[in-house]
Amino acid sequence: MSTQPYGLIAMYDTPAAAMHAAEQVRDAGYKFWDVISPFPVHGMDRAMGMRRSRVPRISICGGLLGFTTGMSLIWWTGGYNYKLLVGGKPFFSPLFAFPVSYELTILFTAFATIIGMFVLNGLPMHYHPVMKHPTIHRGSDDAFFIVIETRDPRFNAANTRSLLEKTGGKEIAELES
Repeated sequence: MSTQPYGLIAMYDTPAAAMHAAEQVRDAGYKFWDVISPFPVHGMDRAMGMRRSRVPRISICGGLLGFTTGMSLIWWTGGYNYKLLVGGKPFFSPLFAFPVSYELTILFTAFATIIGMFVLNGLPMHYHPVMKHPTIHRGSDDAFFIVIETRDPRFNAANTRSLLEKTGGKEIAELES
C-alpha cells in the first residue's frame, strides 16, 4: 500500500541561506510551502511572499462589537427597560455607559484575537508529518528547513528536488504523510 508523500524537506545552515532559498521558491511559483526556523528571521515573511495577517481586522471587529454591546446594554437597561429617574439625570448618557463599554471592548477584542488566531492558524494541530523527520529537532536549535508540499500545483518530485538542490539545500528528503 503506497501513500502519497507529504512533500520534500531541505535543510539550510544559516538564516541568509534559508532566506535566499525562500525567495527562489517563492519566485518559482510554489504556494504550499513553509520555512521552519529556530528563531524569527527579519524579512522572512517578505521573502516568502506572505501577506499581512487578517487577525488585526478580526480584533477590530471584536472591539467594535464589544463597544456596541456595552452601549446597547446601558441604553436598554437605563433608557428603555428600567427607566429610573434619579436626581434629574438622563435615562441614557454615553458618559455613564463608557466604563461598561470600555470593559466589553477589551474583553471582546481579546476573545476575537485569540479565536481568530486559532482559526486562521488551523490550531490545535495535534499532528504534522514534518514531525516524523529524523532531524527536525534541529529546527528549534541551529538549522533551517524548507518544506514544499505535494499538494502544490507546481510540485513535481524531480523538479522540486532539483530546485531545492539549486538553492543549496542539504539532506533533501521525502516526508511521508
